[in-house]
Amino acid sequence: MIEGVRFGEIIVNGQKYEHDIVIYPSGKIEKRKKWVSKQKHGTSHKFDKEELKEYLSEEFDVLVVGTGIYGVLSLLPESRELVKEKEIIEKPTPEAVKIFNELKDKKRILGIFHITC
Repeated sequence: MIEGVRFGEIIVNGQKYEHDIVIYPSGKIEKRKKWVSKQKHGTSHKFDKEELKEYLSEEFDVLVVGTGIYGVLSLLPESRELVKEKEIIEKPTPEAVKIFNELKDKKRILGIFHITC
C-alpha cells in the first residue's frame, strides 16, 4: 500500500523512497531506471519504450503511471503501443497513487511513479 506521496518522496508499506519507483504485481519495489529515457531524449520526462521494456518481467493487467506531482512525465506513443493490450492509467502521481491503492487487491498492477515535477 502506498501511504503517501509529496514532492520528492513516496511512502510504501512504511518505507520512504526519495526517488522514482516501480512497483511490480508481486510487490517488489525498485528504483526507476529513468536514465534509459534520459539517454535517448535528454530528459527522463519522456517515458521511452526501451525504459518500459525494463519493467515487463511480470504479468500485469493494468499499467499505472504516476506522471509527477505536476504531471510532467509523459508516456510516449510508442511506449503506449508496447502495452496496448493492457489497461493504461496515466495520471499525476497523487491521483495515480489513489487509483493504485483502489485496484491493488483487484488486479495485477505494474505501477511506475515519478515523484517530482
